Amino acid sequence: MKDSQNGSATNAGYDAGPVDMPQPVQTPHVRPYKSTRWSWIWLVPLVAALVGLSLVVRSWMHIGPTITISFESADGLEVGQTKVRFKDVVVGSVSDLRVAPDRKNVLVSVQLEREGSDYITRQGTRFWVVRPRLGISGVSGLGTLLSGAYIAVDTRPEHETEGHVYDFKGLETPPEITSGRPGTRYTISSSDLGSLDIGSPVYYRRISVGQVIGYALDPSGEHVNIQIFIDAPNDKFVTTSTRFWNASGFNVDLSASGLKVQTESLVSVVAGGLAFDTIDLADRQQAKADTRFDLASSRKEALAEPDGTPFPIEFHFYQSVRGLQVGAPIDFRGLELGNVVDIDLELDRTNKQFFARVRADLYPRRFGALHDRLIELNTEHKNPAKVLVAPLVQHGLRSQLRTGNLLTGQQYIALDFFPDTEQVAFDADQVPLVLPTVPGSFDRIQQQVTSIVAKVDAIPFEEIALELKNTLSATTALLKRLDTQATPQITQALKAAEQTLRRIDKLLAPDSALTGNIEGSLREIGQAAKSLRALADYLQANPSTLLRGRPADTFKVSP
Repeated sequence: MKDSQNGSATNAGYDAGPVDMPQPVQTPHVRPYKSTRWSWIWLVPLVAALVGLSLVVRSWMHIGPTITISFESADGLEVGQTKVRFKDVVVGSVSDLRVAPDRKNVLVSVQLEREGSDYITRQGTRFWVVRPRLGISGVSGLGTLLSGAYIAVDTRPEHETEGHVYDFKGLETPPEITSGRPGTRYTISSSDLGSLDIGSPVYYRRISVGQVIGYALDPSGEHVNIQIFIDAPNDKFVTTSTRFWNASGFNVDLSASGLKVQTESLVSVVAGGLAFDTIDLADRQQAKADTRFDLASSRKEALAEPDGTPFPIEFHFYQSVRGLQVGAPIDFRGLELGNVVDIDLELDRTNKQFFARVRADLYPRRFGALHDRLIELNTEHKNPAKVLVAPLVQHGLRSQLRTGNLLTGQQYIALDFFPDTEQVAFDADQVPLVLPTVPGSFDRIQQQVTSIVAKVDAIPFEEIALELKNTLSATTALLKRLDTQATPQITQALKAAEQTLRRIDKLLAPDSALTGNIEGSLREIGQAAKSLRALADYLQANPSTLLRGRPADTFKVSP
């Protein structure tokens, strides 16, 4: 081992150069190995831990509250996949789906992001699922065919809400108008909804300026409240004097001027619609939000002058009222003064006879200046019906059923003066007033026809037929008697007359003696006439001849 050590030493000192003498071998100093307590390899998990912690902290800082939305169905919603968007910006995602305890709805848990959660969790926020839909206003949600359904959010302005809530009732259909859209909401009161629906357009001068956003039955149940929204700046045209009417479908008017068909647009024909206009162009004051307007059935009715408060009247018709319907006009010489509101069947116990009790509303202001004049002359009477109708009834005002359309058989009530009718008892203080009636034109014709038929039935047709038969028998016997007795004598007389005519013919023939004598006489008469004409000419030329006579003829002898 020593040799090996020496050899090692020799070899180790070989590089030092030549050695004259062997050097002593140094004893090696052995230092014990010390293990390192920290290694660079631990830097990787440390960095990963720091990154994870930062992500956790960052995620925790961005995570907002969890809200619950109730929907009827979870169609198209998926946990972790369905996003919640506000103005197409992702503000959360669906974290859980579960059925409500009452099993009527689906509860959707949404994890919101911290940024924006303050205004999303306020009262009045609306949520709905955006998916492809086909509605009156058009097709929406086509982008979800590729990206999938998502939950949209609509929030109200901060100054309109107070407090935060975390449980919401989701909408099954998207709202027609989102919060913050410039415009004004109004309420339209109508007797029925008709063909209107959410999304039906609202027109002003045939330009779409708004739409129907909702409707509900009034708590009283007497009419329907329709919510509309007019976009800015067109909402300034809705003033306190604005009138609305139903512009749905076609408006057909058949009158003496011809057939007129009007409609606002093709959309209003399919989806219904409303229209409005202002009767006072000088009125520039915009109506306040949520102002209530009444809905008229047509433009003509909406823009008509105010009729004032109507007073009720009644008509008692003892003839058929078939063709008379509720809403039929009360006409006075072509002017519509009111409308029928009810038709009932009543019994007249005094006369033991049924009659039709027709109730109507009469508008006194439609009489125009006549109404104002009568009110001025009768200031002591507060009842306009008594002041207006009572004098007219005394002068023969009566009501009569007349046919307004021969094709459909519709009837109306006409007011007119019948001075020949007898006076009737009229109670001007009765409420409602009962106006006296007269039979209609068809009823009079029916009465006349009935009278004629009764008279015809009274004719003794059997006696007339018997007398006619006896007369015909006597005439037949007379003709037989004439045939047997008078006919031979008549034949002989005709033969004698024929012979006489033949003789006369021969007498008047051109070669007969009578004809020759007549011709000779006529020639002589002609010659005499010529002589008389010559004499007259001579006397005219020589009038002295009548006194002196005719001078002797003178002859001149030629040499």
